[in-house]
Formats: sequence, structure tokens, C-alpha cells
Amino acid sequence: MEHSYNREKTSDKGISNNRGNSNSQSPKKRKTNSVDMKKDGVSEPERFASLSEASQRQRQRKLVLHIDLNNTILVSDAITQEGPSASLNTYLSTVTWGKLNQAGEWEWLSDAPSIQPPHQNAITFHTQFGRDGDFTNTNLGKKFKRIHSDHMHHLEWLDPPDKVLAVTGEDGKAYHSILPSFFHLLETLRKEDRDFSVILRTFGTDLPRVLHAVLYAMEGRHPQFPDFQKVLLHVDQTPGRICCSKKQVVLSRGAEHVSTKLDIKNVYHYFNNLEGIVGFRDNFDWWARNQFRSTGGKPFWIDPQDTCIHHIFIDDNIRLSEDDSIIHTTVFHGKDGGQSRTAPTSELYDICLVQTDLLRAIADKNYFLDCVRTCEERYTAYLAHLSQPGDAS
Repeated sequence: MEHSYNREKTSDKGISNNRGNSNSQSPKKRKTNSVDMKKDGVSEPERFASLSEASQRQRQRKLVLHIDLNNTILVSDAITQEGPSASLNTYLSTVTWGKLNQAGEWEWLSDAPSIQPPHQNAITFHTQFGRDGDFTNTNLGKKFKRIHSDHMHHLEWLDPPDKVLAVTGEDGKAYHSILPSFFHLLETLRKEDRDFSVILRTFGTDLPRVLHAVLYAMEGRHPQFPDFQKVLLHVDQTPGRICCSKKQVVLSRGAEHVSTKLDIKNVYHYFNNLEGIVGFRDNFDWWARNQFRSTGGKPFWIDPQDTCIHHIFIDDNIRLSEDDSIIHTTVFHGKDGGQSRTAPTSELYDICLVQTDLLRAIADKNYFLDCVRTCEERYTAYLAHLSQPGDAS
């Protein structure tokens, strides 16, 4: 079921019906007590109290943040052996849009990168021509060279050399191995005394290195985040695995082994109870065998009746097209959440599913924090919608 509340609507309410009528007169203003003024039958104090209550409920929920690595908090890739420049070039080729014209030549449909297509018939350069780590140095991609250069500048590591938190780029310069915006998210949530956990989820092989680097930073060794040692956020260094089949999802980490075979909610409950920062490698082969459709992607569970928990997945490969998306979302419903259904990405987009805008994540330290804030506000609306009588979910 696809819900309509996730789409922005423009209302004509409040626009005068007299516009364009030169003979119309403005009504006389009536003196009112602002405390007693009501909109839609709700006084301003009541509305403020309602908003405050909603904000409090959001802050009381535990956040379980599932976060991808490559092109989300890393601008490099161990499997493809791409450094920062090539990795950023490859990403840019996935967010720049054009089409083949009648002569069979490529023409751009937008001068600016975007995670959503500017036109219905637009496709990305990557879709048409494949992976290209030299994209902005080619004749077709050179128009985006300035964007690449600017963001490489943002990525530069300007502090003393550090073999854990910095990587050497193709040009010999040092660059951040993990985006500062990710660390800023952790620091801010902890300072706000939020209850949260982070589950790093990747198809790649970077997980052990990333877990080590995060632990290293949390020990107060990151020059931009010297107070991390006061944060007291546990980082588990043991990577886990998630394997999928038609019958079940199996999660393993060290001596732990959890399966959905007997209870579809087992892994969901396991994720709910995790503390600190952990990491899992997902099942790329299963996604490939399912033609890279969302139904073969990283498994993810939402239980709207469990209002004390809010799961959010942030990944650059989350897309509104189910034929080319990476998360298989299961929503529990019915009495005590005993039933389940596969939810389309559009239902939970920017509510529980966030498509990473890597350029913003590089340039804006508040990017991930803003994503979480937006999701929290929209999740409250989502739950309110589902609670309405007659909703089929």
C-alpha cells in the first residue's frame, strides 16, 4: 500500500477568491485576543502543546540508524580499489542526468547533479555508460569537473598526518577516510542524550577498517572531535554477516546466531536491543541473483506499532525505482504486528529510508543530522496516519 502523506501538497486554502476584482474591498480587521484565536478549531496554545508533545515523543524514541559505507560515509571503495577522486567521479556519474538523442548522441538534461531525475525520461550517465572513475576528466563529464574539484577540497585532511583517519588520494594528498558529518551526527546525538545505536551495513569489504577507525576516533584521537572520549559510545569490533534466502534471513556475529525461520521478528528484535556501534556485511550475491531489485536487497524491518523505536536506513543506492534499489523493507501490521508486508520505497522515503546525497554529506557537517531530524518529523506523521480508522495497514 502506498500512502499519499509523503508527497508535498499545495493548498489553495487562504487565497482570496476576490483577487483580480478591482471592486472588492478588504474586510475590516476585527480586534481579537491572540490567545483565543483558533485555526481549524485549535487554539494556538493547544497547537503549540500538541507540537511540543510530538517533539517529546520523537526524542523519547530510540533511534536505530542503519548506515551504508561506500558513497555514504566513505569516499573510497576497497573492492573496486577506487581512491577518493575515482570514487567521487563514479558517484557523480550516478547523479548526472541525460539521454541519447535521435542521432544516438548523449545530451545532458541538467547542468546540476541531483539524486532524483530532472525529467521523466532522464537516465544517469552511469546507467548508460557504466562505471567511470575518470568521469569528470572525459569530454562528456568535464562540465562537472568544478563540482568534483570543490568537493575534493572539502574532503582534504588538513590536520597532522594520521594513518587511520586519513587516506592517501590518487594525487598524493591526504583525505578524510570517514566523513566528518558522520562523526558530527554521533557527537550531537550523544550530547543531546539521545538513545540510539548505529548499525553499519555494507556489501563491501571495508567494514573491519571502518570499525577500527571509528573506535580510534571515539578514543579522542580525531583532531576535529577531541571530546569523543567523553562520549562513552561502545564500538564492537566484530563484524557480522547477514545472509538471505527465500525461506529466511540469517544473522551471525561472533557466537551470536539469529534467524527469521521460526519468527519473522527475530532479527528485528535483535536490532532493537543493540547498543553502541556495530557492523554487518550484507548478502550481495542474493541482491545480484534478484537482478538488483529491492526485494533482494538489504533486509530492513519496521513495526509501526512499536512506537518506542525508529529505524532509519541511509544508503546511496536507495531509489524510488524498485527495479534499482537496495533495501527490502518489511512492515509489520495486524494484531500485535503479527502480519507482514513488503513496503515500496516510496512509502517510507525520507521517513525510514534516506537516499544519501553524497555531495551534501561531504560539504555540510549537519547533513546526516538533518536527515535524521526530517525522518523523525515525518515518522510521527506516518504513525498518525496509520492510526486513523480504516487504514488497511
